[in-house]
Amino acid sequence: MGAVVFRDGVVVVRAHNESVTRRDPTAHAELLALQQALSLLRTDRLNDCTLYVTLEPCAQCAGAIVLAKVGRVVFGAYDPKAGMGGSVGDVLRHPQLNHRPEVVAGMREEECGDLLAEFFRARR
Repeated sequence: MGAVVFRDGVVVVRAHNESVTRRDPTAHAELLALQQALSLLRTDRLNDCTLYVTLEPCAQCAGAIVLAKVGRVVFGAYDPKAGMGGSVGDVLRHPQLNHRPEVVAGMREEECGDLLAEFFRARR
């Protein structure tokens, strides 16, 4: 899975899942991209940024997106097992949280789903 942070139409950072290579279950693409973007931009808020991700964010990543105050999240494929952008739950738009990014769900969903299926098929 991959993630890209854009600001003013320019790529700030790109990241991909590194959970297996780092032996770290928290090393998801979104988390790595957010950490890198926050560091590079020298800020604690990404309200003027858009995060694009292949797969609907999980609870960990959705929480980090809210805490980093990302302005907009665009994801491709839904994740019916762990998605927290509307599938299993909706941390991204939870009304009691202090920040709710704009969410565009299902962008190029079929293409993203095919990419993910091919990736996992190659690994097995």
